[in-house]
Amino acid sequence: MKTQQTQNNPWYWVPPLYMTEGLPYVIIIVVSVIMYKNLGIDNSDIGLYTSLLYLPWVIKPFWSPMVDLIATKRKWFLGMQLVLAACFLGVGLAIPTNQFFVISLAFFWMGAFASATNDIASDGFYLLALKEDQQSFFIGLRSTFYRIASVTGQGLIVILAGYLETHYGDNSKAWSITMLLVAALIFILTLINFLTTPNVEKQADYQKQESLTFLEVFASFFRKKEISLALAFILLYRLGESQLVKMVSPFLLDSRETGGLAMSTSDVGWIYGTFGVIALTLGGIVGGVVISKDGLKKWILPMILALNVPNFFYYVLAYIQPESMFFAGAVVVIEQLGYGFGFAAFMMYLIYVSDGPAKTSHYAIATGFMALGMMIPGMASGYIQEWLGYEQFFLWVLVSAIPGIYLVRYIKIPADFGKKQESNT
Repeated sequence: MKTQQTQNNPWYWVPPLYMTEGLPYVIIIVVSVIMYKNLGIDNSDIGLYTSLLYLPWVIKPFWSPMVDLIATKRKWFLGMQLVLAACFLGVGLAIPTNQFFVISLAFFWMGAFASATNDIASDGFYLLALKEDQQSFFIGLRSTFYRIASVTGQGLIVILAGYLETHYGDNSKAWSITMLLVAALIFILTLINFLTTPNVEKQADYQKQESLTFLEVFASFFRKKEISLALAFILLYRLGESQLVKMVSPFLLDSRETGGLAMSTSDVGWIYGTFGVIALTLGGIVGGVVISKDGLKKWILPMILALNVPNFFYYVLAYIQPESMFFAGAVVVIEQLGYGFGFAAFMMYLIYVSDGPAKTSHYAIATGFMALGMMIPGMASGYIQEWLGYEQFFLWVLVSAIPGIYLVRYIKIPADFGKKQESNT
């Protein structure tokens, strides 16, 4: 007979749950950039409008208490995942129309709200279902599968779109079919999550917060010790990355005359979908293991450096514009390895900041600030790139990383936070 402990095996449910959290995000925020580029939208509009899609992740704290107070986290994320499948279906059907840009953006907007709510519920479920030492150990697996979802979007799905572009000779038809297949994939992942996630919540788990008002939930977060410093760190941790992520795909796809590498859609997909995913997986797993072994405090500086320093190689690519795809692939491998390693620390820091009775809502607030730190710089990234050109833009990305790195010296984290407790047996 199965016990609750054997039913709640994180190795079964963490990978698919965070695949389903990461995949909609990367389709809406990143793959949309490639899609709109190939459908003829210019860089400034891409940077502006796709960055505005971050907004639901920024403002999600305003409805996060509902996820604490109404129904279980499991019901919330399963419901939102079904909504996401419907939104991507809408995008796929909208692309062949004359007003594809406006209509597809509208479906992406609805999907962004559903995805942000799915994040609240999934992260709350993770915090509720696992103990602190389990959270730190599985943070690597969690962030790895979240990023594998990202690479699946940037890699396999983009490869598919590139193949269909070549096969049909029609970018519109190719991306329409791709988005319809994405809708099917999200539905399948939802079914897997229904079958694998345990019923660890009881009615009391979400009703015990009813004595707190929305304002009290928010106020308790902003009363945390040194919260201003923590929020500044959250906003600045990925300041460089927030701009880089919007312009890397246009850089790889743009013509050499405009400073790009003139790669095909499929080539970009292969770079992210093969060696990139291996590097990302290794980086994320190693990041989770070392935090679990030594604690977050010891590793946070090396990890933020690992996330930002490899971006220098994009400047090198822009400067030499190599003919061979090998060099671009090597840069992506280095960057993805560092990103997987460094992002594990960032997610563990968000858990640390959010600790307390209303941890689901507080985590949503923290990740809302994280999204704000991605949205605002991302909105300006296209304009900055067009003003500076790719070479100087990548140097600017490196400079943008300095404030976050500098703040590490002022961040106070308990030495044993995230560290696996030694067994007394």
